[in-house]
Amino acid sequence: RMRHVRETNANVEPVFLAFRHNPVLLELIERVAATEPVYDFVAPIDGFSHKFWVISDAADKATITEAFAKMDALYIADGHHRSAAAARVGAEKAAGPDAESSFYMAVCFPAEQLTILDYNRVVKDLNGLSSEEFLRRLAENFEVEDRGTEIWHPAHAHQFSLYLDGRWYSLDAKAGTFDPNDPIGVLDVDISSRLILQDILEIGDLRSSQRIDFVGGLRGLGELKRRVDSGEMRAALALFPVSMEQVMNIADTGNIMPPKATWFEPKLRSGLVIHSLD
Repeated sequence: RMRHVRETNANVEPVFLAFRHNPVLLELIERVAATEPVYDFVAPIDGFSHKFWVISDAADKATITEAFAKMDALYIADGHHRSAAAARVGAEKAAGPDAESSFYMAVCFPAEQLTILDYNRVVKDLNGLSSEEFLRRLAENFEVEDRGTEIWHPAHAHQFSLYLDGRWYSLDAKAGTFDPNDPIGVLDVDISSRLILQDILEIGDLRSSQRIDFVGGLRGLGELKRRVDSGEMRAALALFPVSMEQVMNIADTGNIMPPKATWFEPKLRSGLVIHSLD
């Protein structure tokens, strides 16, 4: 990311930020979005629609500036590496606080308008266990129930969906397997990492292990089934999505989200807007 910013001398993809409920900005966004956009197109690759407005009215600009000045924080939903890369390049240039290189491009969404999809896991092996042994180990910390051959989604937090040998199972975390007062430990991504991926499958570092892969919820649980049925993967685990409130509370308490915990929608296309560092 840093080399890309350095070589292009530009930010070509915005950092994805969120802000807590703000009625002033929501009213302004709704009013502006009712007007004719500057750009309005459907991307041919993925079929997603994009509309883009430019706010040029001085009073609206002042309203936006004042609203953001009153905010305690903005929350990075997606783009931590982009933020770090921009900061490093800005430090390299050392052009002063008012230089373009001291800023990076961001898009700010009202938190209530964001959708966090599930971010699911597929694993290549069961760490030498048979399917029966794996299910018995799961039953130590989860209530395991066979849900049949039809795709089955987790219905609530602390419930997981396992696909193994052509069948779907629900896994409900038992009482005492997590601390409801721990902002990290209460997350399903942490529960599944501790009790399944680490304790049973002995997959330590989710970022570097070659035995695990991650599938964004936009692709659906059918993609999990396909990858297991093809023989590429041995089993799949689907998680209930994290809430935006959880993400913001974790940041407010000085904690960091576990890896591969969130899949945010919508996403803006790279290159739609470019911020030159000149």
